[in-house]
Amino acid sequence: MTMKRRLFIKGSLAVGTIGVAVGAGLLTPGTVLAAWPKSALEAKGLNNALEAIGAADAQINKGIKIKAPDVAEDGRVVPITVTSDIPDITSIAILTKENNLPLSSTYNLGKGAEPYLSTRIKMGKTSDVIAVVTAGGKVYQNSVSVKVILGGCGG
Repeated sequence: MTMKRRLFIKGSLAVGTIGVAVGAGLLTPGTVLAAWPKSALEAKGLNNALEAIGAADAQINKGIKIKAPDVAEDGRVVPITVTSDIPDITSIAILTKENNLPLSSTYNLGKGAEPYLSTRIKMGKTSDVIAVVTAGGKVYQNSVSVKVILGGCGG
């Protein structure tokens, strides 16, 4: 009984603190939401998307490992894992060559973060999945081909 009361009181204090912070203007959507690279996310075509993220001249590097299924039965949910042995990685981006909007996502990594990313992407049809890595002021890329049986982007 005492533990339930303590848990209730702690929860009430946390909710009250958040309410005060919102009311005081300390938590606003601009400070809570992630950055939105609009031009890159709305870029049509792979070359435009690569230019928008500053990777038009990315060099191919086999040190970027992309784990993806050879055949995705459903393009709406395709699991992708990206790892790399390149030192000092600051960002990872995932693109799908044949999607209408190729840029799936970008991730900025903090100093000393392990270069490991696991996510799910949507693919409209069979395509190359490209991982773009920024490290030490240089841009690298690698890709794998994924065959999609059932399209996820309106297919």
